[in-house]
Amino acid sequence: MSEPLFDKVAVVGLGLIGSSIARGIEERGLAASIAGFDGSDDVRARARALGFCDLIADTPQDAVKDAELVVLAVPVGAMASAAKSIAPHLAGGAIVTDVGSVKAAVIRGVGDELPAHAVFVPGHPVAGTEHSGPEAGFADLFEGRWCVLTPCERSTEAAVGKVTALWTALGSTVETMTPEHHDIVLAITSHIPHLIAYNIVGTAADLEDVTQSEVIKFSAGGFRDFTRIAASDPVMWRDVFLNNKDAVLEVLGRFSEDLAALQRMIRWDDGQSLQDHFTRTRAIRRGIIDAGQDTPDADFGRPHGHED
Repeated sequence: MSEPLFDKVAVVGLGLIGSSIARGIEERGLAASIAGFDGSDDVRARARALGFCDLIADTPQDAVKDAELVVLAVPVGAMASAAKSIAPHLAGGAIVTDVGSVKAAVIRGVGDELPAHAVFVPGHPVAGTEHSGPEAGFADLFEGRWCVLTPCERSTEAAVGKVTALWTALGSTVETMTPEHHDIVLAITSHIPHLIAYNIVGTAADLEDVTQSEVIKFSAGGFRDFTRIAASDPVMWRDVFLNNKDAVLEVLGRFSEDLAALQRMIRWDDGQSLQDHFTRTRAIRRGIIDAGQDTPDADFGRPHGHED
């Protein structure tokens, strides 16, 4: 870009998402300066060594001082406390945004803590990997991905425009929806799949007649992909499920009903119904590929680990 979108951006939380945002801003020249803060002494030290921020502050106060934009990139359950820690130190008119995958609960928690002079634009970049920590971040994480903004009473049109411009510059396509709609959509597209992954991996580990070595040795594509998802940050996902409880339980109930229907098809040898169901869901998978959200490469292009 010819000139930065912001004079100073502060990123609070320097894990995968926060460090990727900082790297993306730095690489694209979207801010004149970038400050970072993390509550962990160890993470701050590692972030300093990696050098993706101009300043890694030792306090939230130093990180957000004079910042035009503050990005809260902490687990959903820590959003309100993070907002409380920066609230007294925000510049007049500062824009606060977040990256939480739950929106209604975050809006309530963060909105209660921010001062009247701050603007809040809730957001959620729908991107990530199973890895965590500042070393896991990379500047192109958001390329070709969606970012959902859920403006609230604390938002302004100008601030939404600035945050939209940031995510667009980071390579994302921005969609706007209500917090409640976001939470039900993400429950089915992200939260429940992660819950199922954690559960199936736990079930396999608990089976007494299958040893751990056999589970690992014979991990074909399906189970291998479940274990990839289940390797995600436990703290982050604990907070997601507790803070999006209503939507998750609603979708989980529907999933349980559909699973029971499949169970009946198998029990009663209803092959035609099974084939019809698999045909319909296969078409949905193809739609995801056509939308550019995945690749048709076998096993997502990953090697199996046993090639010569």
